[in-house]
Amino acid sequence: MTTEADVNFNSGMSAFEAKNFVSAMHFLLPFAEQGDADAQHRVSIMLQNGLGMVRNEFQAYKWMKVAAEQGHAVAQHGLGFMFMEGDCVSKDMEKAAHWFTLAANQGLAGSQTTLAMMYEQGNGVEKDPELAKHWYSKAGF
Repeated sequence: MTTEADVNFNSGMSAFEAKNFVSAMHFLLPFAEQGDADAQHRVSIMLQNGLGMVRNEFQAYKWMKVAAEQGHAVAQHGLGFMFMEGDCVSKDMEKAAHWFTLAANQGLAGSQTTLAMMYEQGNGVEKDPELAKHWYSKAGF
Protein backbone atom coordinates (compact mmCIF):
# COMPACT_ATOMS: atom_id res chain seq x y z
CA MET A 1 0.00 0.00 0.00
CA THR A 2 1.39 3.38 -0.99
CA THR A 3 1.09 6.10 1.63
CA GLU A 4 0.97 9.85 1.15
CA ALA A 5 4.49 9.98 2.61
CA ASP A 6 5.72 7.53 -0.07
CA VAL A 7 4.13 9.66 -2.77
CA ASN A 8 5.70 12.84 -1.36
CA PHE A 9 9.15 11.23 -1.03
CA ASN A 10 8.97 9.84 -4.58
CA SER A 11 7.74 13.23 -5.84
CA GLY A 12 10.73 14.89 -4.19
CA MET A 13 13.21 12.41 -5.64
CA SER A 14 11.64 12.70 -9.09
CA ALA A 15 11.71 16.49 -8.90
CA PHE A 16 15.40 16.37 -7.91
CA GLU A 17 16.24 14.09 -10.84
CA ALA A 18 14.24 16.36 -13.18
CA LYS A 19 16.21 19.36 -11.82
CA ASN A 20 13.04 20.96 -10.46
CA PHE A 21 14.87 21.94 -7.30
CA VAL A 22 12.25 24.25 -5.77
CA SER A 23 9.75 21.40 -5.79
CA ALA A 24 12.40 18.88 -4.69
CA MET A 25 13.25 20.99 -1.64
CA HIS A 26 9.55 21.39 -0.80
CA PHE A 27 9.03 17.61 -0.77
CA LEU A 28 12.42 16.43 0.59
CA LEU A 29 13.10 18.89 3.43
CA PRO A 30 10.44 17.35 5.74
CA PHE A 31 12.00 13.90 5.19
CA ALA A 32 15.47 15.32 5.89
CA GLU A 33 14.15 16.82 9.11
CA GLN A 34 12.71 13.41 10.06
CA GLY A 35 16.14 11.80 9.64
CA ASP A 36 16.07 10.31 6.13
CA ALA A 37 19.72 10.21 5.04
CA ASP A 38 18.97 10.17 1.30
CA ALA A 39 16.76 13.25 1.63
CA GLN A 40 19.41 14.93 3.82
CA HIS A 41 22.07 14.27 1.19
CA ARG A 42 19.97 15.73 -1.62
CA VAL A 43 18.93 18.76 0.45
CA SER A 44 22.62 19.34 1.12
CA ILE A 45 23.48 19.18 -2.60
CA MET A 46 20.81 21.77 -3.39
CA LEU A 47 22.01 24.09 -0.61
CA GLN A 48 25.69 23.60 -1.47
CA ASN A 49 25.16 24.49 -5.11
CA GLY A 50 22.37 27.06 -4.79
CA LEU A 51 19.97 24.90 -6.77
CA GLY A 52 16.49 26.41 -6.61
CA MET A 53 17.54 28.66 -3.72
CA VAL A 54 20.36 30.82 -2.44
CA ARG A 55 23.53 28.85 -1.65
CA ASN A 56 23.80 28.21 2.11
CA GLU A 57 27.17 26.72 3.09
CA PHE A 58 26.33 26.25 6.78
CA GLN A 59 23.09 24.36 6.06
CA ALA A 60 24.72 22.37 3.23
CA TYR A 61 27.46 21.17 5.60
CA LYS A 62 24.95 20.43 8.37
CA TRP A 63 22.78 18.20 6.18
CA MET A 64 25.74 16.46 4.51
CA LYS A 65 27.26 15.70 7.90
CA VAL A 66 24.09 14.23 9.45
CA ALA A 67 23.57 12.02 6.40
CA ALA A 68 27.24 10.93 6.47
CA GLU A 69 27.06 10.18 10.19
CA GLN A 70 24.14 7.83 9.46
CA GLY A 71 26.42 5.82 7.17
CA HIS A 72 25.16 7.20 3.82
CA ALA A 73 28.17 6.37 1.61
CA VAL A 74 27.56 9.05 -1.03
CA ALA A 75 27.15 11.68 1.71
CA GLN A 76 30.40 10.46 3.31
CA HIS A 77 32.07 10.91 -0.07
CA GLY A 78 30.47 14.36 -0.43
CA LEU A 79 31.65 15.39 3.03
CA GLY A 80 35.14 14.17 2.16
CA PHE A 81 35.09 16.45 -0.89
CA MET A 82 33.84 19.38 1.17
CA PHE A 83 36.88 19.00 3.44
CA MET A 84 39.26 18.29 0.54
CA GLU A 85 38.17 21.34 -1.44
CA GLY A 86 37.41 23.66 1.47
CA ASP A 87 33.83 23.97 0.18
CA CYS A 88 31.33 24.94 2.92
CA VAL A 89 34.00 24.14 5.56
CA SER A 90 37.65 24.89 6.18
CA LYS A 91 39.96 22.70 4.13
CA ASP A 92 41.10 19.73 6.24
CA MET A 93 42.77 16.85 4.42
CA GLU A 94 42.82 14.59 7.48
CA LYS A 95 39.04 14.91 7.88
CA ALA A 96 38.67 14.38 4.13
CA ALA A 97 40.65 11.13 4.40
CA HIS A 98 38.47 10.01 7.31
CA TRP A 99 35.22 10.43 5.36
CA PHE A 100 36.65 8.99 2.13
CA THR A 101 37.81 5.94 4.11
CA LEU A 102 34.32 5.36 5.52
CA ALA A 103 32.77 5.57 2.04
CA ALA A 104 35.57 3.48 0.48
CA ASN A 105 34.99 0.76 3.05
CA GLN A 106 31.38 0.63 1.85
CA GLY A 107 32.60 -0.05 -1.68
CA LEU A 108 32.24 3.42 -3.21
CA ALA A 109 34.73 3.35 -6.10
CA GLY A 110 35.07 7.14 -6.29
CA SER A 111 36.16 7.27 -2.65
CA GLN A 112 38.49 4.30 -3.14
CA THR A 113 40.16 6.07 -6.06
CA THR A 114 40.42 9.40 -4.23
CA LEU A 115 41.86 7.66 -1.17
CA ALA A 116 44.37 5.80 -3.37
CA MET A 117 45.55 9.12 -4.82
CA MET A 118 45.83 10.61 -1.34
CA TYR A 119 48.05 7.71 -0.19
CA GLU A 120 50.05 7.84 -3.42
CA GLN A 121 50.77 11.56 -2.93
CA GLY A 122 50.84 11.68 0.88
CA ASN A 123 48.05 14.25 0.81
CA GLY A 124 46.25 14.34 4.18
CA VAL A 125 47.64 10.92 5.04
CA GLU A 126 51.13 9.52 5.36
CA LYS A 127 52.44 8.54 1.93
CA ASP A 128 51.95 4.77 1.58
CA PRO A 129 52.43 3.12 -1.85
CA GLU A 130 51.04 -0.21 -0.59
CA LEU A 131 47.80 1.36 0.66
CA ALA A 132 47.57 3.32 -2.60
CA LYS A 133 47.81 0.03 -4.53
CA HIS A 134 45.25 -1.57 -2.21
CA TRP A 135 42.68 1.18 -2.82
CA TYR A 136 43.35 1.35 -6.57
CA SER A 137 42.82 -2.41 -6.71
CA LYS A 138 39.56 -2.18 -4.74
CA ALA A 139 38.37 0.53 -7.17
CA GLY A 140 39.08 -1.80 -10.11
CA PHE A 141 42.32 -0.29 -11.41
